[in-house]
Amino acid sequence: MTKPNPRQMQINIEVPPDLDATYANLALITHSSSEIIIDFARVLPNTPKAKVYARILTTPLHAKLLLRALGENLEKYEAQFGEIKMPDAGANLAQQFFGGVRPPDKPE
Repeated sequence: MTKPNPRQMQINIEVPPDLDATYANLALITHSSSEIIIDFARVLPNTPKAKVYARILTTPLHAKLLLRALGENLEKYEAQFGEIKMPDAGANLAQQFFGGVRPPDKPE
């Protein structure tokens, strides 16, 4: 005999209308024994530093659930828009982000 599925609680999520989106093109990830910390930063071409704009602390379980949700959404994205091409595995981080960008020539 199988047990009936327990009733799942509905959670209403409130997104404030004045909430600003934050753009990030770099994530720095670290962890302790009980937390995963993700810092979202923005790197600009020809700028030697990045600024962190948001920090998320979560449990390892929730990080793994997020990883699964991102994977599912990327599969749907690629089904609709085509494969996302990854940079060359041998490239360094700067080349991966800004492979086609180079600084202006110096005046002579």
